[in-house]
Parts: sequence; structure tokens; C-alpha cells
Amino acid sequence: MTAHRRTLSAAALAGTAAFAAPLLLTLSAAGSAQAHGAPTGPVSRAYACSPDGGRPAGTAACRAAVTANGGAPFTFWDNLRVADVNGRDRAVIPDGRLCSGGLSDYRGLDLARSDWPSTTLTPGARLTMTYRSTIPHTGTFKMFLTKPGYDPSGPLNWSDLPGRPFAEVRDPAMTGDAYRIGMTLPSDRTGRHVLYTIWQNSSTPDTYYSCSDVVFPEAKGNTDGSGDTGDSDSSGASTPTATDSPSPSASPATQSEPAERTASADPAERPAQAVGTGRAAESADSAAPQAGGTVAGAPVASATDGTGARHLVAAGAAAVLLAVVAALALRLRRR
Repeated sequence: MTAHRRTLSAAALAGTAAFAAPLLLTLSAAGSAQAHGAPTGPVSRAYACSPDGGRPAGTAACRAAVTANGGAPFTFWDNLRVADVNGRDRAVIPDGRLCSGGLSDYRGLDLARSDWPSTTLTPGARLTMTYRSTIPHTGTFKMFLTKPGYDPSGPLNWSDLPGRPFAEVRDPAMTGDAYRIGMTLPSDRTGRHVLYTIWQNSSTPDTYYSCSDVVFPEAKGNTDGSGDTGDSDSSGASTPTATDSPSPSASPATQSEPAERTASADPAERPAQAVGTGRAAESADSAAPQAGGTVAGAPVASATDGTGARHLVAAGAAAVLLAVVAALALRLRRR
């Protein structure tokens, strides 16, 4: 009888280990997918149309984007990244696919529409972008605003963007769960535009791309850059009716002058709202994609460290597994 019980206990121990091991691996892999950031103010298309986007996710533009994505929602709004670009954005990301970063999993974000969720901004005002980061990284943020006369009815191309960013910020400080990046908006924009943000990491090989649709009203607006649509929160950012946004510090530049560069963000600066779209084009990259670089359209989640949440989840699962094994081993000894 005792031998029979020991056999059953041993079988139970083996079964538990066999069940828990793949579960542990699955949880670890799931943790690595939780990366790494996107603008939430002015709200990016990926975030607005994600399950976390709130009301904007139900707009016609977001529904069309999900349909174009094969019905897949933008659950991983913070994972729109391409590895090994190394500043060669124009050589790697093809025209018409700037908002998706050339990634097929985000192709719905490239739809040419004039009704994307947007944030209202004031020309020439200070803006604090809120760039939410689920896993912090070091790197440089470059902000482009589509050229005057941008037409949102066509796909976003590099020629729609100025040759240089109007603002550039390196290694801004993180406040809470977001970077808050201050900048001065160009003063010569009206109507719908796209605020195109490139975050080139220095702590990983990845570069993140995002499109935030913004609107500059014809009439004179506020001087603080805050939006005139949506519900305001305590930070000065507004919730998109079909828009959203906030950000850390850098100054605007005209097309002929370089963007002001700032080594770090000013967390004390008040966030401001934006809405609109814009076309941008930076000077053509001289280098073609290097060997070993990621082909545009290829997912890169496995190319980065995936630390953070993954380690916590894996550690917790490992602790549960060890506790079960220890309990069964003790039971075997007593029998």
C-alpha cells in the first residue's frame, strides 16, 4: 500500500512539474511581449485604437484600422518597434508605411483618413508630450510635424515631413509611467497634421515609430498649447473625443534651421494637448540597410531584452513550482 502511494505521489510530482514547466515558459514569454512605449498625449493612433484607448477605440477610423489588421486589435500598442535601424529611418521604413513602421501587424495604422482620433493644438505654443513607457529605455526622441499644406487623404510619405525634426530630446527623465517631453510647436500650421515621433533607443537596438493626429484651428487659440476638445485632466492633457496627448523639452525649428536639442526633459513643465496631422520628410539617409538589419515589416519583439515584467512573472511562477515540488517531496518522506 505504501509503495503504491509512493508511486502515485511520484507520478503526481512528475505531472505537476510537466504541467508547470511549460506554464512557466509561457508566462515568461508573455512578460517579454509587454514592451515598451508610445505617445498617449497627443494620443498616437496605436494607443487610441487599442483596448486601452477608451472612447477613441470605437471611432470609425479605429474600427477600419482593426479591420485592415485582419481583425486583430492593437493590444500591443507599445511594441511598434524595428530593430537595427541605427538612424537610417528613411532607408528602412517605406513610404506610405510610416505609421506602422513597415510592420504588417500594425498595417491598419497606415490608412489614409481624415477622421483619426486627434488632439487640438495651438500653433507656436509650448507642448508637453506624454510618452508612456511600459519598460524604460535610454535614447533620443525626434519629433516631426507634417509640412504646411499636408493632405491627410493620402498615405503619409517621407516627403510630407521636413528634413529635420522641429524638436529633439535625448534621455528625458521618466515621471511616473511616462516621459514628459517639452517642445515648442511650429507657428505656421493650420488644419489637420501628423505629429510623427521617432524614439531611437541607445539601450536596445530598437527604434519606435508613432503617428499622433493633431488639429490646429484657424482661429486664435490658447497660448499654452492645451486642446480645446475632450475632457481635461489635472495635468492639462485632454481625453480625445477622437483624440488625445502630453510631453518633455525641446524647441521648434523652421525647415531651414536645426531643431533645438535638449539633454533631458523638464518634468516640471505643464503638459499640453495636441490634435492634427502633418507631413514630414527628413534628409535622405545615405546608407542602405546593413547586413543583419531587420527587414521592414519584420516583428522585433524577440530582438530586445524583454526584462522587467518578464522577470517578475517568471520568478513568481518559479516560486509556485518550487513550493509544490517541496510539498510533494515532504509528503513522500513521511510515507
